[in-house]
Amino acid sequence: MTKERRKALYHTFGCKLNFAETATVERLFKEQGISTTDGRTEAPDIIVVNTCSVTEEADRKCRRAIRSFHKRWPEADILVTGCYAQLKPAEAASLPGVAVVAGTNSKLELLRFLDSRGSCGEVTTVAPEAKSLREFMPSCSRGDRTRYFLKVQDGCDYWCTYCTIPFARGRSRSASIDELVRMAEGVAAEGGKEIVLTGVNIGDFGKGRADTFFDLVKALDAVEGIERYRISSIEPNLLTDEIISFTAESRRFMPHFHVPLQSGSDAVLALMRRRYDTAFFGRKIAAIREAVPDAFIGIDLMVGARGESASEFASSKAFIESLDLSHLHVFPYSERPGTRALSLDAEVVEQGEKKRRAAEMIALSAAKHEAFARRFLGSVRPVLFEHRTKDGKMSGFTDNYLRVEAPAPDGLENTIAAVRLDSLKADGETITGTLAEA
Repeated sequence: MTKERRKALYHTFGCKLNFAETATVERLFKEQGISTTDGRTEAPDIIVVNTCSVTEEADRKCRRAIRSFHKRWPEADILVTGCYAQLKPAEAASLPGVAVVAGTNSKLELLRFLDSRGSCGEVTTVAPEAKSLREFMPSCSRGDRTRYFLKVQDGCDYWCTYCTIPFARGRSRSASIDELVRMAEGVAAEGGKEIVLTGVNIGDFGKGRADTFFDLVKALDAVEGIERYRISSIEPNLLTDEIISFTAESRRFMPHFHVPLQSGSDAVLALMRRRYDTAFFGRKIAAIREAVPDAFIGIDLMVGARGESASEFASSKAFIESLDLSHLHVFPYSERPGTRALSLDAEVVEQGEKKRRAAEMIALSAAKHEAFARRFLGSVRPVLFEHRTKDGKMSGFTDNYLRVEAPAPDGLENTIAAVRLDSLKADGETITGTLAEA
């Protein structure tokens, strides 16, 4: 197989940032003549697996996928990158079919590593220690529908006791505002309507410089042609009042916030070494709701962390019930080697109890999302249509991130239209609507 005729398959685990970076890798491969295959009609010669390592379950999924790919396409070269590759490079290199293991800051050099690999069949491993990861790797790529993902920041300096991200992603670093504005202008030139700002700790943008995340928000808001921006997860202590106020007035920044909470117990937050307490968090949510009444507000929530006794879990649930939220992203705590949580003299929650608590919080999330969606039935909201459903309707999201399906003519993909929100489907998440009269 000549280099010019190679085909690559891409598989991504984890966060929006990983998906953005995979799309950038795919674009770079295409520039070198490597086409993309989904494996259905053409077998891949190269398989890129961009991994996650936020939990032990994430590691297992990565290993399982790599073994499955090798079993199905034994002749393909498997290139493993991402957080699992960064944290456990030797383990990744030992898996069958793996040709290259590249850490988080080496993703854009995957093809060079593969093509410079010797004929002896040894695995090329490039995973420098996280403390040496100082260079910012830019990424701005289109998702699988209509939105683009613009990477603005990478790394984290917070060192929460449960988290491996600083080991996997390195220190906080970011692009320049001028560079990001140019990328946004490029999206507009391609006809892109929506950009999601991604990163590990995006509110930390500009650390070590004079500019801030708020400066970036204002600069991007001035880019003509972009209809919508969404801010991905931002720490509550970095979501300033001026950012909230600006979003309330901006035409381009959507009424959509995702704010990590992790626990609704002050005792557990202290064990986690988070930089706020429940009183602060509650005031932040109230400030969002006051300034942007229609905003979709999601949170991250970890259950079963060390020190989360039954009473602390009950306190956490009661606090979350008191908040005017739209969605909870719930996940059970996972013991991670090298984290400070393992040295805590605190109660360890049994795995089955973690799953039970997660199920309880997921049910709470469903109830909150349904209640939020029902607020808007009968109203008209702008919907950015993305694609057709199997039953022929157009599907997309409102400005405040409600999924909508509506009968619509052809040609509305990547177009914003006014839609009357009529009823909520049985899933409690999707709204059926009709195009509003002009």
